[in-house]
Amino acid sequence: MASAESQPRFGQSVKGLLSDKVGSCSGDVIALTRQVLKGSRSQELLGQAARNMVIQEDAILHSEDSLRKMSIITTHLQYQVCLSVRLSVTKAGGHPEERGAL
Repeated sequence: MASAESQPRFGQSVKGLLSDKVGSCSGDVIALTRQVLKGSRSQELLGQAARNMVIQEDAILHSEDSLRKMSIITTHLQYQVCLSVRLSVTKAGGHPEERGAL
């Protein structure tokens, strides 16, 4: 009869161990799921950052182009002002010193 009594205890201890193991595995699955979701969110953030970078790069390139055009326009306007001043001095019959300064 000793074996009959030890059989239920053995079965209960196995059930307890199995229950503990299932609980542990459930915790591991939950942790794994959280990690996968976190990785997925990281991928989304990296994708958004890459898209933002492309947008910023386009804006920078457009700004560089605008600055280059503005520089050309500024140079052209300076040339026109110089020409206009020289023409005004010539027409006004300015002093030779004034002409020499230009």
